[in-house]
Amino acid sequence: MQGMELSHSLLLNEEAYNQLGEVQKAEFIFEWLRYLEKLLLSTSRSDVREKQKTLVEQLLSLLNSSPGPPTRKLLAKNLAVLYSIGDTFSVYETIDKCNDLIRSKDDSPSYLPTKLAAVVCLGSLYKKLGRILGNTFTDTVGNILKAMKSAESQGRYEIMLSLQNILNGVGAAAAPCHRDVYKAAKSCLTDRSMAVRCAAAKCLLELQNEAIFMWSTDLDSVATLCFKSFEGSNYDVRISVSKLLGTILAKAIISKHPGAASRQSIRRVSLEEVLELLGTGFLRGSSGFLRASGDMLKGTSSVSRDVRVGVTQAYVVFVSTLGGAWLEKNFAIFLSHILSLVSQSHPKATQTQIDAVCCRRCISFILRATIGGLLGEKAQIAAAKEICQAIWKLKKVMDAVLSDSNLETRLSSTDTAASQHMLVCALQELGNLIHSLGTTAAPLLQDSSAGLLDSVISVIPHPSTSVRLAAAWCLHCIAVALPSYLTPLVDHCLERLTVLKSSPEAVTGFSFAVAALLGAVKHCPLGIPHGKGKIIMTLAEDLLCSAAQNSRLSAQRTQAGWLLIAALMTLGPAVVSHHLARVLLLWKCVFPAASKDLETEKSRGDSFTWQVTLEGRAGALSAVKSFVSHCGELLTEEIIQRLLPPLPCAVDLLTQLSSILKTYGSPLKTPSVVYRQRLYELLILLPPETYAGNFCAILKELAADLTVPDIQVVASTCLLPSLCHQDDLLILSPLLQETDHRFIEEQLLLGNGVACGSLEYDPSSIYEDVEGDSVPKPLPPTLSVVSSAAKLFGIICAHVDEAQRLLILEQLLSSIKHTKGARQQVVQLHVISSVSNFLKYLAGSKGSLGAEEIRRLVLTLVMGALESPNPLLRCAAAEAWARLAQVVDDGVFTAGLAQVSFDKLKSARDVVSRTGHSLALGSLHRYLGGIGSSQHLNSCIGILYALSQDSTSPDVQTWALHSLSLIIDSAGVLYYVHVEPTLSLIIMSLLSVPPTHAEVHQSLGRCLNALITMLGPELQGNNTSVSTLRTSCLLGCAVMQDNPDCLVQAQAISCLQQLHMFAPRHVNLSSLVNSLCVNLCSPYLLLRRAVLACLRQLVQREAAEVSEHAVLLAKGNREELTPDANIREVGLEGALLTLLDKETDQRLCHDIKETLNHMLTSMAVEKLSLWLKLCKDVLAASADFTAVISVDTMQEEEGDKGDDASVLTTRNVEKSHPFTNPRWATRVFAAECVCRIINQCENANSAHFDLALAQEMKKRDSRNDFLVLHLADLIRMAFMAATDHSDQLRLSGLETLLVIIRHFATIPEPEFPGHVILEQYQANVGAALRPAFTSDTPPDVIAKACQVCSAWIASGVVSDLNDLRRVHQLLVSSLTKIQAGKEALSHLYNESASTMEILAVLKAWAEVYIIAVQRHKKHKQISKTNTCSEESVRNGSHSSDGLLELVCTDLGTLSRLWLAALQDFALLTLPSEFATQLPGEGGAFYTAETSENAKLHYHNSWALILHAAALWLTSTGFVVAEPDEGASNLSRPVTPTSMCQGSSSGATVKSPEDVYTDRFHLILGIGVEFLCSLRSDATMESITACLHALQVLLDVPWPRSKIGSDQDLGIELLNVLHRVILTRESPSIQLASLEVVRQIICAAQEHVKEKRRSAEVDDGAAEKETLPEFGEGKDTGGLVPGKSLVFAALELCVCILVRQLPELNPELTGSPRIKATMPQMLSEDGSRLVSAALVILSELPAVCSPEGSISVLPTILYLTIGVLRETAVKLPGGQLSSTVAASLQALKEILSSPMARAEKSHTAWTDLLRSALTTILDCWDPVDGTHQELDEVSLLTAITVFILSTSPEVTTIPCLQKRCIEKFKTTLEIKDPLVQIKTYQLLHSIFQYPNPAVSYPYIYSLASSIVEKLQEIDERKPEDTTELQLFQEGIKILEALVTVAEERHRSQLVSCLLPILISFLLDENALGSASSIMRNLHDFALQNLMQIGPQYSSVFKNVMTSSPSLKARLEAAVKGNQESVKVKLPSSKHSMNPGKNSLIQLKTNFL
Repeated sequence: MQGMELSHSLLLNEEAYNQLGEVQKAEFIFEWLRYLEKLLLSTSRSDVREKQKTLVEQLLSLLNSSPGPPTRKLLAKNLAVLYSIGDTFSVYETIDKCNDLIRSKDDSPSYLPTKLAAVVCLGSLYKKLGRILGNTFTDTVGNILKAMKSAESQGRYEIMLSLQNILNGVGAAAAPCHRDVYKAAKSCLTDRSMAVRCAAAKCLLELQNEAIFMWSTDLDSVATLCFKSFEGSNYDVRISVSKLLGTILAKAIISKHPGAASRQSIRRVSLEEVLELLGTGFLRGSSGFLRASGDMLKGTSSVSRDVRVGVTQAYVVFVSTLGGAWLEKNFAIFLSHILSLVSQSHPKATQTQIDAVCCRRCISFILRATIGGLLGEKAQIAAAKEICQAIWKLKKVMDAVLSDSNLETRLSSTDTAASQHMLVCALQELGNLIHSLGTTAAPLLQDSSAGLLDSVISVIPHPSTSVRLAAAWCLHCIAVALPSYLTPLVDHCLERLTVLKSSPEAVTGFSFAVAALLGAVKHCPLGIPHGKGKIIMTLAEDLLCSAAQNSRLSAQRTQAGWLLIAALMTLGPAVVSHHLARVLLLWKCVFPAASKDLETEKSRGDSFTWQVTLEGRAGALSAVKSFVSHCGELLTEEIIQRLLPPLPCAVDLLTQLSSILKTYGSPLKTPSVVYRQRLYELLILLPPETYAGNFCAILKELAADLTVPDIQVVASTCLLPSLCHQDDLLILSPLLQETDHRFIEEQLLLGNGVACGSLEYDPSSIYEDVEGDSVPKPLPPTLSVVSSAAKLFGIICAHVDEAQRLLILEQLLSSIKHTKGARQQVVQLHVISSVSNFLKYLAGSKGSLGAEEIRRLVLTLVMGALESPNPLLRCAAAEAWARLAQVVDDGVFTAGLAQVSFDKLKSARDVVSRTGHSLALGSLHRYLGGIGSSQHLNSCIGILYALSQDSTSPDVQTWALHSLSLIIDSAGVLYYVHVEPTLSLIIMSLLSVPPTHAEVHQSLGRCLNALITMLGPELQGNNTSVSTLRTSCLLGCAVMQDNPDCLVQAQAISCLQQLHMFAPRHVNLSSLVNSLCVNLCSPYLLLRRAVLACLRQLVQREAAEVSEHAVLLAKGNREELTPDANIREVGLEGALLTLLDKETDQRLCHDIKETLNHMLTSMAVEKLSLWLKLCKDVLAASADFTAVISVDTMQEEEGDKGDDASVLTTRNVEKSHPFTNPRWATRVFAAECVCRIINQCENANSAHFDLALAQEMKKRDSRNDFLVLHLADLIRMAFMAATDHSDQLRLSGLETLLVIIRHFATIPEPEFPGHVILEQYQANVGAALRPAFTSDTPPDVIAKACQVCSAWIASGVVSDLNDLRRVHQLLVSSLTKIQAGKEALSHLYNESASTMEILAVLKAWAEVYIIAVQRHKKHKQISKTNTCSEESVRNGSHSSDGLLELVCTDLGTLSRLWLAALQDFALLTLPSEFATQLPGEGGAFYTAETSENAKLHYHNSWALILHAAALWLTSTGFVVAEPDEGASNLSRPVTPTSMCQGSSSGATVKSPEDVYTDRFHLILGIGVEFLCSLRSDATMESITACLHALQVLLDVPWPRSKIGSDQDLGIELLNVLHRVILTRESPSIQLASLEVVRQIICAAQEHVKEKRRSAEVDDGAAEKETLPEFGEGKDTGGLVPGKSLVFAALELCVCILVRQLPELNPELTGSPRIKATMPQMLSEDGSRLVSAALVILSELPAVCSPEGSISVLPTILYLTIGVLRETAVKLPGGQLSSTVAASLQALKEILSSPMARAEKSHTAWTDLLRSALTTILDCWDPVDGTHQELDEVSLLTAITVFILSTSPEVTTIPCLQKRCIEKFKTTLEIKDPLVQIKTYQLLHSIFQYPNPAVSYPYIYSLASSIVEKLQEIDERKPEDTTELQLFQEGIKILEALVTVAEERHRSQLVSCLLPILISFLLDENALGSASSIMRNLHDFALQNLMQIGPQYSSVFKNVMTSSPSLKARLEAAVKGNQESVKVKLPSSKHSMNPGKNSLIQLKTNFL
């Protein structure tokens, strides 16, 4: 590696250089020059000057070391840079030196590089230094031109490029030499080397900048010269020369001549002349004007295709240079000129059909590239109108011809042909135009003055087939673009077809049109009405049956009938299944039943009947083929059996064709070929075993077809590319690669004798799918029949036995041997393609080839082709060679194959066999990996190395290197040892192969790419060997990046892309991004693809860096970037958007979108303003601004108005706008981007959705940017998109609006509290929605708009009813529309589209109704709580109740429709085995035929409808009998009453009870059905809605009674809910499920209660004992799993509890012994779930019988106490956690259950409850010393619950009672006052317990200690409120004791209490200075004394008399307090109570 590091210096390190070998020297020099180029620009001027002399010497000395092409280019660049930075005085010496080198007489090859380097240096110096060298350039140019005379092609190439640079540098001063250069370049423009032609074109392009004569006086000769240059040209030449010609002609028109007055000689050239000139080239080629007449006389076709294609490209360049605005102005002239090229006035161009097809292609290309590429949508609409006018004119001419009275004479074929080609081109372009405009073309079709549809339909019955087809195709495009026209067009064409049945042209024309329209259906998701299929089928049958009636029409009617049937098949199984029986019948009748009938046919017919017969049978075959390929689902065994009978006869006819042809002659030629083709196509699709009996016959025919001697044409390019490997095609002609000109370049591939594809060759392709969106281009039948035959041969040959296989292969081989010359090539081609197909099929189906001799035969066949002069054939043969090895799959055989190639390559010297066999080796490796041994690999690589250095033949190099790249790919790690030599071979070749051999460079690039992929991540390594490899790879990429060939540059980019993937740190990102940006708009498609593939990868990792580099680069250098990519102003993102708008290639567009998406994901949040501005610019560039104004004037805010006005004024200045007229697809993408940006922001900073926070952060730092600040822009963008002409854009706009509403609805407006920020945009939202509800809106847009409406109403943004009404009104209008049911909706689309619309409306209403009910409920609760303030109630009501009132008006209708929709859904979700029970005519909103499509729409909307219907049913409480139940105004009564009844029983009226039951089961059934089989794609929304619906349903008594009385139903529901809880993690879903569970248990409880009550009433007098047991567990107590509701509920609760608290499951915690784990706080969701489960548990005993309750009680108690134990966490302030509260509540419920007292269960319950209490007491006892963590208060409360809620015998047994008292004692000792307060409160409740057996023990044990504590008051004054409260609680306890105590003890207690109370009192002095706490205590005591005194007056007096001090204290206090008491008593009461209440609240709940 050291070498490369040493090259990084300013001066060449000669010492290091001299030590290197040859290869390294070249690398070293190149690396040094690369480094020097960067270094010079960054070094200071003085440093450069210091070393300039040495540097110049070193650089010049390199000239003599024969530098390679890349090196000489870099060398020259460096010299120029050096002089431009340093001193220029020695530059003249340098120039002289170069001139001397050029003059040298040494002509040896070794000296050539030096001469070339000198030429390149001169060019570079003049380019950089220009005028400074002004006076020397004449000598230099003279010298160079002189050298050119003797130069070979490389020299001429370099001289041309050098002259281009000199002209560029010197500019206008070069005028003296202009003529000389022009003369030299002229000769080079027709040079035999293509590279020289390209260079000459570039030189002339530079020359025309200054040389005026080129585009004035010499214009004609320049044009003629260019035409000559096109002859025999390749793709690159055509690109360069057409650019030259187009530019010069454009310049001739627009140039303003300098000083025109002084030089009168210069003539202005008019547009007409220029077009005439181009037209001449197109029509007469390079023969010019003079020789044309001679050619005319000879009658030869004068123009070669390459000239015509070249001129075509020149037309496009010419118009593109003048620009879109120019084209708009001059479109009429341009159009008429272009169409005239194929008009009658130039019969030469369209002499033969082949010529005509090719010329039409060229014309279409010109129109597509100019209209489609340069015009914006408005201009395109104008252009479409022009084309329409042209069509009308041609139609008038045609009519005149046809209506001439003397028909016989006038109607010669030439006149009908006169306009046909012009019409075809015009119609095809019109179709393409409208197709690309999409729904934005709607105004064009509505414009009656243009009469577009009429004009197209008027030419459908044209005499020429191609026009009829073109018109049909045009209709197809219109239908795809504007789906609303599809059905009307089908109807119109069917109607014309029926009316004009007797005109042959009309029959074929309109049948083509219907077929084309049917082909469009699959592109229109909304479809056509189902009934059309029936009409078309009937018409087709009618045409077929009436064909025989009129011989003039029979052929056309037959063709039309079958074409319609075939096209009908594309509608898919849903439609076809209804007509299949009739089609099969027609198919059966078309062929005779037996072969003898065929014989009689042969003897009877004549030429005409045979023609019709063959047409008909070919049509039938085509229809069946269409059926098989489009309706695969219907191909059951039975149907295949019905298809088969006619096949043998069809094959018989095939074998007879040749004899029929002999009998009846040439009219049958085409029909018979078409028949063959159709039969073969059908057989390829059918399973081979179905026609196994006919294999022999078919094979014979196939062999004849393949070896037929009458085909002269070599159609290799049609047959072979599909058989070659995609990668191998790259080494052939660049024409096989994808280019932007593929459409016209294809014809050059095919060779002059072959027509390119065109619709008229196969009308049936009009309904088939095509790649891309262009016209289908089927090849002529003679060609396509061969490719079908070859394919079928492969299939059949693989299925026959070996003997037959051998015979047929021998026959093929001999047929090759017996032909000669060109014909032999044709036969060989056919045979190889069939053998290739055979091997490919065998390899695919893993079949075996057979015996040795078969192998030998195949080998001989392939071997012959490997050495064929046709390169494509060699390529296919190499592929077959490898397939052969793959099929035989035998190492020895493979080695033998490889050896054959080795031997050939060693001995053969000819290019053909060397290329063929080298590729064969590569292919072998590709299919079989590293072919076994490494020695094999070594010899392979050795041979390929040698071949790849054979500089005499670039072809051999190319093929060998390509093969090497395949070997590197397949050998993988085995190749590792060869990496270094290979790499140095590649680098060496890159540095030495001349740039004129671009194909060798491309192969080198592929090798380098394969190597980099093979090395992979190892390239990251740091050791010397790896970094040497890496440097070499980078060096190779650098050489390729400098290569002039675009495909080589594309290779370089993909190599760098690989390197960046594996070793990102070592790739210089800025230079890579630089080269990507420069090539963004390259004219070469493959280069643009490479650029975007690379960008897409880069932005995944480093989007921000890439974007910055691009902008820096754009600002840095002005000239390099193409003007198309406006990176400087709009950044890389904007440039990509612009490119997306212009680009037509699908793959590229996909990559651009992906790249932009990645950039958006990683950068949108940081560069928010930039992205929003880009989207806004794209959307606004074409929006209708009048609409925006009208909305904004409705807005109240002044600020906004001003803002809009400014937007509108700036918009008028078109120039400033970065995007001009973006297409609708780009605007749709921009709208999608807006949604993505909002979603991105959601995951970023919360300030994006918080206005106050955003404003504050923006104030802090103005660079902060938040989405919420751009809300106005977001709304405006959504509005612009939602109101556009394009339906797709409207959908995107509505979606954006929906996203905005969902994200911004709840954000408050900081300036107006109580309002939200979206409120101010009500008008915009309304205006965006309104257009979507017009009558002509398509259903999908209406559906989306309904969704937005309901979201807007539900969002709660609008509170004012009047504002709500506006949007509500839109929904009402759509409801009115759908009320009429499925019949009344539009018949433009398929019935499923109206289903979609109806359901969308119903879903929207459902959402609104649900929200309205929820708000109403909330409002009720609020009004309950603050009834006091009426004001607030009045304010709140107007929207919450108002919305419900609004909905209620339509609720009657809605509920009926909702139930109908649910019933439909229920029917549609039935399993398939019930299909027979479904109603024949479909449901309320779907028809039976479209049920499959309808299912999807029902799936999207049923859930909300279910919820709404349930809400409605419960709001009526299931008690409203609707008066109009039966007479609903739908198409049929759709209430569930008619669910499973035939119409006959419709008379029986159901009772309301039955109706409710049906409805109840409908809702329940749908819900359960959905929940029990949740699919993974079920949305949260659906699940939640479904659970809510069940909740709502069980809110009212009637459904609860249904569930309660049907236990199985309840259990099933519980099991389903259990499953939901298990499979869905979401807490909200689990909570909703638990709520339903609770309701089910309640229902069961109610049922049990009801039964017990009724039993008691019935058996009132009877003995109690005989009462039957109600409830689960009957009298045994057994609960059977699966049969028990309680068991199911328990399972479900355990599932929830254990998931939240795993410790509850003893198996999980490891031992049943309760381990003391730390109690834990659950999350909020967890707590909610646990609490809900506990509520359910506590309800369970009530559902059981007494015995049943005994068996569930232990479980319930265990779980409840477990939750208490696990979650009893100490919380600050002594609160209880919500789970503890829930468990205490549950305990209370359980303990107070009646079962505890029921006689049957009493004892058992008592025992169980005692154990439970023990468990709680055990919680206290230390286990492992961790007991102190539990919260004592929680446990004490639990104990208290036991004491108070159970029967006394549970808690009064001494051992338990003692422990309980102990617990209270210890707790009272705890110092924490809060704990004490709680304990006091609990004791207070125990002391008051009425049963003395319970309360007395506690009083005896604990009262004394409380009294003691209170007596300490004198010593311990209370410090804070808690202590104060403690004292107050203590006093309350004593007072309670006084009330409970027996009379005799009372006085003692009171005398105890009084001193304590009095001790709290303060006298008047102390009262003033006391703290507020003491004062409160004083007030409290005084108040109590006032109450006690009067109650127990005697005791009071005794105490007072016995203790005078107390009396004195009391008096003093009363006196001091006299005044204040009056005031304070009431207030202190108030102030004390809330504190107490709030703290006691929790307790009192349980006690």
